[in-house]
Amino acid sequence: MVVPATEAGRDGLRVILGTPLEAVVALDFDGTLAPIVADPARARAHPGVVGALRGLAPVVGGLVVVTGRPAGVAAEYGGFDAVPGLVVLGHYGAERWEDGLVTAPEVHPGVAGVRAALPGTLERVGAPEGTWVEDKGRSVAVHTRRTAAPEEALELLRAPVGELAAEYGLVVEPGRLVLELRPPGVDKGAALTAFLQERGARAVLYAGDDLGDVAAFSAVEKLRGQGTAGLLVCAGAVGDAPVRELADRADVVVDGPEGVVELLAALGESLRGR
Repeated sequence: MVVPATEAGRDGLRVILGTPLEAVVALDFDGTLAPIVADPARARAHPGVVGALRGLAPVVGGLVVVTGRPAGVAAEYGGFDAVPGLVVLGHYGAERWEDGLVTAPEVHPGVAGVRAALPGTLERVGAPEGTWVEDKGRSVAVHTRRTAAPEEALELLRAPVGELAAEYGLVVEPGRLVLELRPPGVDKGAALTAFLQERGARAVLYAGDDLGDVAAFSAVEKLRGQGTAGLLVCAGAVGDAPVRELADRADVVVDGPEGVVELLAALGESLRGR
């Protein structure tokens, strides 16, 4: 097993190993379980993910994937129907996939307004060629990864996209070369906290790689102060430095989805050997 760099992380790992049936393993999807790709529709979990999760399923108190994607899409792309008991909290917790079924409240009315207005906004501000819009159903995302200068394009669009979101009662969640317009009051931190309370967890391992995971990191840090042990994992990527804010706050930094798989497999092997 990897040795966490912080005392809080070492304590989190100790509690997870000591009382695994009272521990939850929580994971982001894109960049953490699945490599980042230019077209999100082509993202699939790393080949070792399902095996590593199946090894953990019987020996921990809960497995949950917390993602900005629709819950059913993440479950399909991850092959999670092969992992007993795994739950997917999609759209930052607004949707829940469990046992092959998705449950969710009604879609925020502002999403329809943004969906209709966004093309005109992008044209008005001169969004560069390669900018494209992903309709997630409960949110809408603007990607700049395919443009000639992705970072510059993102900065060009940040203010007008933020203004449009506010007009329709939505908020903007920034990520790797993407601006996602989604309902307020929904984030990975709130979703994770609610799931841990539901399971009565004494400890949690959370792994993420992007700005959307900052809220989950903050939630774990807050829960530590309330007596829940936590292990924070930042998933970097070969040739792509991990988000600095996550890396600086993480107890463990691993090398992208491959590193996450190795960590999960080692954790499962250690727990099954007890």
